[in-house]
Amino acid sequence: MSASSPSSPEGVHPSAGAVPRGIDRRSRPTPRFSSHALLGGRRRVVRRVEEQEGSFVDLHGARLWCLILWVALMNIGDSYFTLVHLQAGGVELNPVAAALLRTGRFGFVFTKSILIALALVVLAVHKNFFLARVGLWTAAGTYTLLVIYHLSLFA
Repeated sequence: MSASSPSSPEGVHPSAGAVPRGIDRRSRPTPRFSSHALLGGRRRVVRRVEEQEGSFVDLHGARLWCLILWVALMNIGDSYFTLVHLQAGGVELNPVAAALLRTGRFGFVFTKSILIALALVVLAVHKNFFLARVGLWTAAGTYTLLVIYHLSLFA
């Protein structure tokens, strides 16, 4: 007895003669930046495990968003505590931050926040790349330690 259906010829898939509904979206990989990344897409994970590394997806999971939010919050905490310590007579040791501080408080916080936000966008888009994952976790750990250091200065 054959596994094929009685209405289809032997060995031919029933949908083989189906009319395509449009351009095959699988003809090219998911792009790095697309409207789906901002407006909501359909691709959260890659279909094949062997294609995981170095691929792009439309949707990002809650774990990634929590990590990005954590880095952003730690960046805000670092900016705040930097300004507090400088007002109390502290000195900025980071030469890049020292240069940003010469633009004033608003310029420092705004520019630092924009630079970190851009870096987080790039790292989030490249989340399936090893170096991006290392970068995200390194940023989270470094900013966390930096905020802990700021808090230890109050003791």
